[in-house]
Amino acid sequence: MTRVLYCGDTSLETAAGYLAGLMTSWQWEFDYIPSHVGLDVGELLAKQDLVILSDYPAERMTAQAIDQLVMMVKAGCGLVMLGGWESYHGLGGNWDQTLLAEVLPVDIKSADDRINFDQPTLAIPAAIKSVSHPILQNLPWEDRPPTIGGLNRITAKAKAQTLLMARVWRPTFSIEHGKTTWEHADHHPLLVVGEAGAGRVAAFASDVAPHWVGGLVDWGDERVTSQAPGAGAIEVGNLYSQFFRQMLEWVAKSTR
Repeated sequence: MTRVLYCGDTSLETAAGYLAGLMTSWQWEFDYIPSHVGLDVGELLAKQDLVILSDYPAERMTAQAIDQLVMMVKAGCGLVMLGGWESYHGLGGNWDQTLLAEVLPVDIKSADDRINFDQPTLAIPAAIKSVSHPILQNLPWEDRPPTIGGLNRITAKAKAQTLLMARVWRPTFSIEHGKTTWEHADHHPLLVVGEAGAGRVAAFASDVAPHWVGGLVDWGDERVTSQAPGAGAIEVGNLYSQFFRQMLEWVAKSTR
């Protein structure tokens, strides 16, 4: 069984309840550390097969713990960073100033990298071949791409693979003619994957929880309800659940 450490997203009673609820619905066991609690070297970190950092500031981890995590990834542990105000550089994430930035598949900005989208922004495959990747397989990217509400600006490293882009659209509406026109306004890397030594790494620039997750949280016709121990209950879309499960399984090299 894959051993998972999930750090951040404030607390189980708030934003962390989403990913914790997903993992509970999959019958995954995991250790959790809230955003205000620090992490040092030790058995809790050393025993993991997958580490997830989401809205978890770099200052919460000691330099020794970061060194340990980097060595673990190079030895085969999976690492996922999810976006948020305290992810990447963000507003207090500051991961660009750490050694962990070396094993992530993206370059992190050295200044505030947050973008909030007030107009439709779709998560779309970066290339035709992207849809064959295990993370994106069996999801309706062509006829039902989901929307997101924000992300951290990141840049894919040379040897990394960009799987998803966030494509921003600028609609205009003519009151006189009752007609809407759409213009492609911008695009940003959304999901980038790669390897660091023997470990797989993924950088998802948006969030798993509101508000940045946007419409992605409701992706799918079926509803998934769950509640992790000590967390609030969630009700989300089945395709949202499938997408994050496939992401974490691939990074962890899981055979669940």
